[in-house]
Amino acid sequence: MKFCSQCGAPVHLRVPSGDNRPRHVCEACGTIHYQNPKIVAGCIPEWQGQILLCRRAIEPRYGLWTLPAGFMENGESAVAAALREALEEANAVVENPTLYGLYSLTHVSQVYLMFRGQLKEGAASPGEESLDVRLFAEDEIPWDELAFTVVRETLRQYFAESRSGAFSLHTGDIIREPDHQFRVHRY
Repeated sequence: MKFCSQCGAPVHLRVPSGDNRPRHVCEACGTIHYQNPKIVAGCIPEWQGQILLCRRAIEPRYGLWTLPAGFMENGESAVAAALREALEEANAVVENPTLYGLYSLTHVSQVYLMFRGQLKEGAASPGEESLDVRLFAEDEIPWDELAFTVVRETLRQYFAESRSGAFSLHTGDIIREPDHQFRVHRY
């Protein structure tokens, strides 16, 4: 960042009074420009023992499968964002959303909020961001074709719990190792 979005003056990287991190600060108008993680909201749409996945029609990870999810918009709740993403990506109406997972991906400054919910009438079709959508039973999941580590981990936990029918809230970090592999730290 080189210029203030409030007044257009140059910004300087420094630790503001009362803070503990360098921030872009405008000396002209005093605005402190905070850079914070992006929130991604998504869901696991359930229908008769199957879950809905979308084959991505956009980068990153074009052509791979994922749960419907995307960035929250300003003025939108996390639940509303997850339901909107399911509608946009899969023309899917998801009912009774319940928070299922919260994962931090510090290497890309993102926080994922994943919800479970019921797919209304089992109905879905590809939206603009999807090449295909499909319901999968656990033994049909294309594990080697999943787009994101957070989706893989969410599905592993989901299917482990679905056998008992007892679901709980999960939190963890998806950590990118120096060799570009990922590991999950659960809390």
